[in-house]
Amino acid sequence: MRVTACGLVVAGLLAAGACTATEPPQADAPASAPAGNATTAERAAPASPGAAAGTPALTVEQAQAALIGESDLGVPWTATDGTATWHDGLLKAATGQPDCQRLLEALYTDELLGAPAGPQAATALDDGDDAAQLRYQVDASHSADVDRTLAWLRALPRICAQFTAQTTAAGTAAVRVADAGLRDFGDARQGLRITLTAQPSAADDPTILTLDVAVVRVGDDAIVLTAGALGTLPDDTTEQALDIGVRRLAQVREQGRAQA
Repeated sequence: MRVTACGLVVAGLLAAGACTATEPPQADAPASAPAGNATTAERAAPASPGAAAGTPALTVEQAQAALIGESDLGVPWTATDGTATWHDGLLKAATGQPDCQRLLEALYTDELLGAPAGPQAATALDDGDDAAQLRYQVDASHSADVDRTLAWLRALPRICAQFTAQTTAAGTAAVRVADAGLRDFGDARQGLRITLTAQPSAADDPTILTLDVAVVRVGDDAIVLTAGALGTLPDDTTEQALDIGVRRLAQVREQGRAQA
């Protein structure tokens, strides 16, 4: 079965934002799914208070240039065909625990960082051999905002280590959240390994969705990566993508300074 990537961020594309740390989300799951073609949210980038003096905010063009592509990861990764077949059925889910609900909503809407503070670009890739998908996003943000998200993510392996959620199409899912143990990418980072196991009925085989989620801050910029598969994720995909992506973002920034 070919699994296609989750929808991508663009102005007007994502119908529901992730909840803020001070305002717990409603128990209802998000109402709409994102679309599936890589694109960029084009908007003016406000000056970032956390940026070093003289460092301009990331532009739309720079965010696009900092994306990774299928040639970076090699075979069998290809450009996405659209929304993952399991996206609505497993990620559109509800639980009674506010932080865990916030996590589910952020995964469903691809808004781990909340509403964008400036330009952002996103792309998605499919691995048909492993029924896997990867979504990669570059955001112009504020360092303090990203650090608050990182602090929340670091707490989730304790707060949401194990919980149950009611999915829209696969019954009750058992969810596990663990620290992914990322290497020292960028200035700050946090990764999670999330496993959802659903069994609609005793006669059905369990459906297991494995997700690697990572947020990396590089100065005031942020990289958000989600890689998922029905079963086992390809080895080292997340760290390979982050290693390439962090270096590419640094190169884009350096080129921008040289041209200024």
